[in-house]
Amino acid sequence: MNSIKWNCKHTWKESAHNTMWCLIGCSIGDFGTIFYFQSIDHTFPIYLVMAIAIINGLLTSILLETLILLKKMTLGSALSTAFGMSLISMISMEVAMNLIDIIFAKGVLTWWVIPMMLAAGFLTPWPYNYWRLKKYGVACH
Repeated sequence: MNSIKWNCKHTWKESAHNTMWCLIGCSIGDFGTIFYFQSIDHTFPIYLVMAIAIINGLLTSILLETLILLKKMTLGSALSTAFGMSLISMISMEVAMNLIDIIFAKGVLTWWVIPMMLAAGFLTPWPYNYWRLKKYGVACH
């Protein structure tokens, strides 16, 4: 049986770096969407707004990843690699961020909830990203 060693500082550091880039990409679309809906008059329920924010967060994360990878590869390869990123990691990140926003700020993006959202968004997928990197040697960057 192939077990994962959870005490590799190098892998924790690399997986933290990868998770941070994902968090930046996801946050752009997520926060932008929530802010937009706070700025307009609408009748959408909060859970629909959060679902749209999650989708936009995934899209901006893929876009950012593609732009980063363009330094190393062609557009087709970069886009393919970006779409091949772990959706499990990105979705868990997005759901964690939006749950924190709903629980603590009722879905309103305020300055004091953003650090909690970012912390939850980082910490939730980080162990999975470590495991994935250790087991498969798969990283986005």
